[in-house]
Amino acid sequence: MRNIYVSEITKAVKELCIDANHKLSPDMEEAIKKAKELEKSDLGRRIFDQLEENLKIAGNDQIPICQDTGMAVFFVNVGQEVHFEGGVLTDAINEGVRQGYTEGYLRKSVVKDPLIRENTGDNTPAVIHYNIVPGDKVEITIAPKGFGSENMSRVFMLKPADGEEGVKNAIVQAVKDAGPNACPPMVVGVGVGGTFEKCALMAKEALTRKVGEHSEIPYVKDMEEEVLARINKTGIGPGGLGGTVTALAVNINTYPTHIAGLPVAINICCHVNRHRSVVV
Repeated sequence: MRNIYVSEITKAVKELCIDANHKLSPDMEEAIKKAKELEKSDLGRRIFDQLEENLKIAGNDQIPICQDTGMAVFFVNVGQEVHFEGGVLTDAINEGVRQGYTEGYLRKSVVKDPLIRENTGDNTPAVIHYNIVPGDKVEITIAPKGFGSENMSRVFMLKPADGEEGVKNAIVQAVKDAGPNACPPMVVGVGVGGTFEKCALMAKEALTRKVGEHSEIPYVKDMEEEVLARINKTGIGPGGLGGTVTALAVNINTYPTHIAGLPVAINICCHVNRHRSVVV
């Protein structure tokens, strides 16, 4: 058994909130660089130049990459041999968000009630997904999610007979419906299988996979590549102004499901696909 003081968690979360909003992960920076080389439109290449300049300014001046610094979403793998001391884990994570968004001068975008709409003032509470795993460590991944692209999310409860082609068509349709509203070039997270809520969770978590890394399941890898090609043929392009590159990646996660269903969730993220991880 290993004891971890929750103050360590708070400190780690605070730093994750600030770092994720000031600098994209290396895989995303490299993906944008490669996408600019593939873009055939003059206007599209100019947009990529602007994106790269924005990233450089944000990193050098320690200011947010995007004014929408997102709702703080966490995936937390908790080793079953860990014991927390000094407080409650969820409270510690929310305290880290409060400190990070306040001291980091990040925009606070969370309201206490979905209909009353009073701002909480510190971007809490976070959305936290826990998973119990072997070991004595805690892995925390943050994925601050802006709502321009979040609002473009879709869930399709397909019939089993729709099959693989139905899944691919659903993904492409979701991207077409999103169009410029998802701030392309985008990363497309997809969850296939499970239940209504499970496929949505898988789609969100798929966005934290490194761009360029494919599913280990051969047919899923093939789907990712085919759907990405189909999306980039839509011509939506960078900024939604037309061009060759509409999406940087399509990441698909799968899970066993019921004989009567084929749930599919699509969670789109804009070019500011922020994710950071730390192990405590």
